[in-house]
Amino acid sequence: MSHTDARPSALDQLTRRLTEHAEVLFADDGERTARLVAGLIELAERYRPLLAGPRPAMDQATAYLIAYGDSFRRPGQRPLVTLADVVRHHLADTVSDVHLLPIFPWTSDDGFAVVDYRRIDPDLGDWEDVAALGRGYAVMLDFVANHTSASSTWFTGWLAGEERYRDYYVTPGGMDLTRVVRPRTTPLLTPFTRADGEEVAVWTTFGPDQVDVNAANVPTLLDLTDVLLGYLAAGATTIRLDAIGFLWKASGTTCLHHPATHAIIKMWRALVDEVAPGARLLTETNVPHADNVTYLGNGSDEAHMVYQFALPPLVLHTFLAGSSERLSRWAASLEDLGGQATWFNFLASHDGIGMRPVQGILEPSQAQALADRALERGGRANYATGPDGEQSVYELNIAYIDALVDPREAEDTALVVRRALAAHAILVSMVGVPAIYYHSMFGSGSDIEGMRESGINRRINRERLDADALAHEVETDPRRRGILEGIRHLLRVRARNAAFSPYSPQEVLDLGEEVFALRRGSGKDAVTVLVNVSRRDVALPALGGRDLLTGEQVDSLVLAPDQVVWLR
Repeated sequence: MSHTDARPSALDQLTRRLTEHAEVLFADDGERTARLVAGLIELAERYRPLLAGPRPAMDQATAYLIAYGDSFRRPGQRPLVTLADVVRHHLADTVSDVHLLPIFPWTSDDGFAVVDYRRIDPDLGDWEDVAALGRGYAVMLDFVANHTSASSTWFTGWLAGEERYRDYYVTPGGMDLTRVVRPRTTPLLTPFTRADGEEVAVWTTFGPDQVDVNAANVPTLLDLTDVLLGYLAAGATTIRLDAIGFLWKASGTTCLHHPATHAIIKMWRALVDEVAPGARLLTETNVPHADNVTYLGNGSDEAHMVYQFALPPLVLHTFLAGSSERLSRWAASLEDLGGQATWFNFLASHDGIGMRPVQGILEPSQAQALADRALERGGRANYATGPDGEQSVYELNIAYIDALVDPREAEDTALVVRRALAAHAILVSMVGVPAIYYHSMFGSGSDIEGMRESGINRRINRERLDADALAHEVETDPRRRGILEGIRHLLRVRARNAAFSPYSPQEVLDLGEEVFALRRGSGKDAVTVLVNVSRRDVALPALGGRDLLTGEQVDSLVLAPDQVVWLR
């Protein structure tokens, strides 16, 4: 069959998939369904020639660096250029992908109140700088689809009454909002005055400068889709859908994880699979595991990856308690996702360490112990109040590596390096793809001064680094050098062994609570991962093989505290 003959069939199949999902949105309105599907097909055909070409598949060599566009700075140089220089100089054989946190003009929330989706913040660089980075590494771009800045062209046009932006934002009117769930204490509705003098209350899930778009309006949803496909056309291979669980608003519901939100992601997945095969969607939903995993759909029709939000607090708990019991039990319960979907594994990020995902996994006393550790090291612990009035730990704000050690251990640099590498060995060996925040990669500590000066708790883990000073410190500071070289070694060994494919089997082994143990892969390529999470030597005489990390043959094992072994 010729390509020409196959195209109508493929187009018909795409139209059917899009229609099926659009009907979830507009079941009672065939006209809106038809308009949406027609608009999506038009976008698909417009972007198809711009998105041709191969994209690298995810395998054991896939590893993400997470960074802001200006995480690294050098006088007189555009930050995106500096970032590319740092990655090439320090991480050339270590990471395959770079996740750029929002690089667009913004007004608040360190980039997540976007003024213009389609422009690069001129203080960072331009699209050519992104393309230059993309010539050496795959690039993930952030798509803040749920809301725009109150200063965005879309919102100011809406306030001005421009026909182009009519119905682009949510004014709830008589909607029942009593069940709405959100992660902020600011008012859900913010008053704004329109050009005709009318004062309107507008939906603002994340605060008064972040105004929620109206995804139920067909032109708005088409505009959002155009932005997503435009990012792929600009060279992105992964799109992170920020706070996507809040996208759809419906009266009398929680407005979180709504079926229409899932339907929109499935429409985007269908478009991406059709016009940009190999590109990936990652959903960011910082919620309990059972809700989070639903964003993978049936494993092949929604997100390609979801964040593994339970991993950061569970790994912290493991080393604080000196016991792998909770981590091992949770890891053994993870679903087999097949070969088309996987986990996005991380320990640290630009946000705090979210504790909601471990509700029901850790006891309240264990969560409180993590909060106490953060406070002991100069960090912050935030609490949420439940419907019964009981407070629970919601988020920890601290550099991840600082949280791994108690104050008495903090001056022992060799111990800090060992502990950091042991924690990252768990991250790197788990089923899924590893993503490492730039401060963890370079062994940074908490920016207490930056947090205090800004009054923003999350700034404790967002310090921008002078690129030249960092290069000097990597050579002279045992903490920075030891952690960077150790993580690079873990990732290089991972990249050479197919057992660590994001899709290869994972079996949790029970070797006692002092050791976290996994078997990855199968047959002769299988690797046994061993991490001593306790404070004492642990003998494992029955295990032997070649340690992939040292190249040495092992006949029996005595694991020192924080020691990591990958046995084949």
